[in-house]
Amino acid sequence: METERLRLRQFRIDDAELLVGLDSDPEVMRYLTGQPTPREELEDVVLPGILKVYAEHPGLGTFAAEDRDGFVGWFGLQPTDEPTAVDVGYRLLRRAWGKGYATEGTKALIEHAFTELGMERVVADTMAVNHRSRDVMRRAGLRFVRVYHEHFEDPLPGTEFGEVEYAIDRGTWEATQHG
Repeated sequence: METERLRLRQFRIDDAELLVGLDSDPEVMRYLTGQPTPREELEDVVLPGILKVYAEHPGLGTFAAEDRDGFVGWFGLQPTDEPTAVDVGYRLLRRAWGKGYATEGTKALIEHAFTELGMERVVADTMAVNHRSRDVMRRAGLRFVRVYHEHFEDPLPGTEFGEVEYAIDRGTWEATQHG
């Protein structure tokens, strides 16, 4: 899949180093786990899990994102408990922040979900205090749905403000498309 500035492709088993580089930046992981993901976990759990989704859910998964200079992060379109709904997400290297890539890639996956996969709803969530990610969700066309609270054994700073869910349904998305 390609956008104006990005190419999205499936990860391969030899892409572990890309994930290690991404998940080793504490700022990238700030609202996720708050710490780098261990290499062993990426190689033995995360990457095999990514490859498994491709096999079990055609058209869905976590896709490596590249610009003209190389790897910038990933965009994901994941299955949910609802067969006609998918969850969209992204994680970008710090060098890719502030360039509009997150919005561009998210919009492309939302379009893919509705036009190619026949989905009825796309959802996304983040910590309530993650304002940059919430801004991306809004710019991509997702609408605020709710605040909810989850229990974490080792909560990150800001967890007390909850998580937020954003979503868009097919009808709303179609009404916003011009031409």
